[in-house]
Amino acid sequence: MTVLLLGGNGQLGRELQYALAPLYTVVATTRSGMLPDGSPCEMADFNQPELLTALLDRVSPQIVVNAAAYTAVDRAENERDAAWRANAEAPDVIARWCAAAGAPLVHYSTDYVFDGQGARPYREDDPTAPLGVYGASKLAGEEAIRAAGGRHLIFRTAWVYASHSTNFLRTMLRLGADSDTLRVVADQMGTPTPAGLVAHVTAQALQHPGRLSGTWHLTAGGQASWYEFAEAIFAQARGRAVLRKVPTVIPISSAEYPTPARRPAWSVLDNAKLQHDFGIALPSWQEGLARVMAQIAIK
Repeated sequence: MTVLLLGGNGQLGRELQYALAPLYTVVATTRSGMLPDGSPCEMADFNQPELLTALLDRVSPQIVVNAAAYTAVDRAENERDAAWRANAEAPDVIARWCAAAGAPLVHYSTDYVFDGQGARPYREDDPTAPLGVYGASKLAGEEAIRAAGGRHLIFRTAWVYASHSTNFLRTMLRLGADSDTLRVVADQMGTPTPAGLVAHVTAQALQHPGRLSGTWHLTAGGQASWYEFAEAIFAQARGRAVLRKVPTVIPISSAEYPTPARRPAWSVLDNAKLQHDFGIALPSWQEGLARVMAQIAIK
């Protein structure tokens, strides 16, 4: 079976290639038509959603996995149209093609569809109320996929990182290598989730014998603040000799680190439904971090 993987050069897209390649013929796309290793691939420009139908017709995949998105949360506040084209209009085009072709669509959404005012982990059927353009555009993409009427697997995830690409883990290691102290927000709670875990679960879900369709929360287990995540990163970096020295991490409030876009203060997602429906046991965020740091230490 052929899987069309949209967004093959992002941190999730790269992990999806590893996870899906043993199971399917994977046709990856990037905006430039080049993969990170320099090899050519299909082109897909999510800034021009109207062109995606021709790509889908040409490749004619049996499964579509959409890992492409506009993810610049702060810039989205001033680039609403670009965020909407990539996160809402493009998924709409893809979902309608998939529904007509009978091809399941895997799509990734975000904890930012919630307002962060919860007191317990968010369940899939909890009311959504995004705080900014990014979250609103991702929610619109979800709604378009459901409205198309085809089989879909929407995975909401959060705080995704990997041993490569640009993410919080890599930023902390880069800044920590040259700093004695770092100030990190301590009043935003979520679940650090490795991109490799999301990719691995995606592969398992697609192999599930039941033809399930719906929305699931896909994160590692447990919860942490950004400050606690940073502390754990540097503890691992020290233990695995990834850094020669580690900085002192100072907890600060969100008010001390203002950003153009408001972030939900509580981003913990309840992943019990996913574990039950697919028979998958998800590791704690600490276990996930240890595995990713081991990859960095080997490099």
